[in-house]
Amino acid sequence: MRAASSKRPAILVVDDDADLAATLREFLAQEGFIAETALSAEEALFLQERNPHFALALVDLIMPVTDGLTLMERLHERNPDLAVLVMTGYATIETAVEAIKRGAEDYLTKPFDYHAVQKKIARLVEIFELRERVEQLEANLACCPSFESFIYVSPVMQRVVDRARAVAATDASVLLLGETGTGKEMLARAIHAAGPRAKGPFVPVNCGSLPRELVESELFGIRRGAFTGAYRDTPGILAAASGGAVFLDEIGEMPKEAQVKLLRVLQEGELRPVGSSKPVQVSVRVISATNRPLAELRGEQLREDLYFRIATVVIDIPPLRNRVEDVLVLAQHFTSRLSRRYGRGITLAGSAWELLCGYSFPGNVRELENILEGCAALSKDAPQSITDKDIRPLLSQPATVPSTVAEKTLSLDELERVAMQRALRVCQGNRTKAASLLGISRDTLYRKLKQFDLGS
Repeated sequence: MRAASSKRPAILVVDDDADLAATLREFLAQEGFIAETALSAEEALFLQERNPHFALALVDLIMPVTDGLTLMERLHERNPDLAVLVMTGYATIETAVEAIKRGAEDYLTKPFDYHAVQKKIARLVEIFELRERVEQLEANLACCPSFESFIYVSPVMQRVVDRARAVAATDASVLLLGETGTGKEMLARAIHAAGPRAKGPFVPVNCGSLPRELVESELFGIRRGAFTGAYRDTPGILAAASGGAVFLDEIGEMPKEAQVKLLRVLQEGELRPVGSSKPVQVSVRVISATNRPLAELRGEQLREDLYFRIATVVIDIPPLRNRVEDVLVLAQHFTSRLSRRYGRGITLAGSAWELLCGYSFPGNVRELENILEGCAALSKDAPQSITDKDIRPLLSQPATVPSTVAEKTLSLDELERVAMQRALRVCQGNRTKAASLLGISRDTLYRKLKQFDLGS
């Protein structure tokens, strides 16, 4: 089984015999692996510190100063999962068996039977790649939400999710527009998880947080010797995402020089690491995002040709103030989650609902979640009823009367009634799912349905 990237895992070779170490490095290179050699335990530990993700290590048992068994223990202190093959002469087979008892995976006898070496290395590398794949899938499950994870009842968000579902099934580049806190990365992860590259990595990067002088090396990688301090080849973010997707948040902050190189990746499927004249093939889906207006992004921040490449499909996520009915279900969802986390009942009083529905949420969904968590963290009441007095000090700006005509004409009861109706529509009439979406119990849902005359 191969990893998602085309690059094979790196292998550490440790032997004080420089000729033998060089021979092993050449053999491993012929097998398609990257091998780094060390002539002492100290050098091996230095290499491991620089690259903690070696797939396995080939370690000679008999070395001056620090022997192979001691080195193996020190390597395992840093990475308990590192597979170690000990290398020994015929006269020390008993020592090799002892090494296995102390944590080595297997041993190789000198002089080498290179066919046997190849088989043992292939087996351990396959185990390493399987472990990497399991970790990636677990990470995807933990951090990549599905579209069912989105909490909403507003028609405008339904259109956003429908559009995202449709593009997820393709390999098209996507540009997400939305203010800070609207959930752009969450939507990008859902698109990746529902797409044809779901088994590949999802690599997020905030282009605005990268130092301008390091943007190209971070994105496209470095070839050894490209500049002082570049002691080894370093794959960039795009190479790490090959086979999966890269999420370029705040794409407009990317320098124009890097935009030219990114355009080549999108057009040709290849990149050139800094300091290299040879292209590297990559296959990566690009999902971008910005909190800037589209006209500003196109006219000032992005090259026109790059814009058309990254914006095959544009999805605009509306701010929370434009979908006030979602405030209700999101607040219910967050308070239910906080109740479970803190082990006590946490609800919202009517005054809190009124205040939240009249607030503009400049920080959007993220701000709503932080406000409610702040209220819960500052109280020990059990049960706790969050009021407007608890919330008001945590608002980043004064709450005002909702601005749109539709919001002005809806009372809290009417908003709750609309939220119930839309939750049932989103859940296709399934009341258990609707109750879960609204963050309330089924009994409460049935009571509210009767109160609003929405059916028994």
